[in-house]
Amino acid sequence: MLPPVDVEQHSRLRLAVAVLWPSFLVAGLIEMGVFALVDPGDLRGFDGLVLDWSPQAVYTVAFLLFWTLVSGAAIMACVLSKAQR
Repeated sequence: MLPPVDVEQHSRLRLAVAVLWPSFLVAGLIEMGVFALVDPGDLRGFDGLVLDWSPQAVYTVAFLLFWTLVSGAAIMACVLSKAQR
């Protein structure tokens, strides 16, 4: 016999999947667009010095940053849409 389903936990899981999966895809598209125009070897820090990171490190950090920003925007949109109801 299956255990009872916690509706609140199920709805939170659905919201997390509804936010994180599209955000992952959009972050991938943004990353492809940015790095089609920008060479990771040409990036410089705020002090003007060349970053001593491997291209894979730059791609990884940029992807995680893009994913975080897009996920944050999606979560804010969900919260604001629930606040208007």
